[in-house]
Amino acid sequence: MSSESRPVVPPPDPIVKVPVLIREGGIPPRNYKRGRGYSVGEIEKVGLTVREARLLGIYVDERRKSVYEENIKALSEWLDRVRKGEITPPNPALPKQVVIKRDLRKVFKGKTIAGRRMRGLLRLKYRLTQHHKWKRKQRERELKKGHEGTRHKGGH
Repeated sequence: MSSESRPVVPPPDPIVKVPVLIREGGIPPRNYKRGRGYSVGEIEKVGLTVREARLLGIYVDERRKSVYEENIKALSEWLDRVRKGEITPPNPALPKQVVIKRDLRKVFKGKTIAGRRMRGLLRLKYRLTQHHKWKRKQRERELKKGHEGTRHKGGH
């Protein structure tokens, strides 16, 4: 069979238990829901690694620890169909790499001497912490100094 005639079938959706919430009186509206992805334990029971699963287009939820037999059975049946050549797996589901570029036009104010002086980080006591800034702001709020309005906007 050529790959053009085989349909692209995504893997079955993983099923996870619905958490019990206090607002629902300890009785969830339904027992199961569609999960974000298969747990690492379910992937390993099928005989794949996490990377192999993602290359086959299977979403993996690394935070979930539970292992459900229904998910293992559905995933193994789908894998058997892929191995026999009946269906084609979708594109890889590799995690997205987010690259954040820093703005080169602005100075990072925590690294330069002027920035550290502006933030009050040059004193030995506060050299490696921001807690003093938060405490100072809270104290100014309690004294109703209006510090956030006067600092940059003119204020009172």
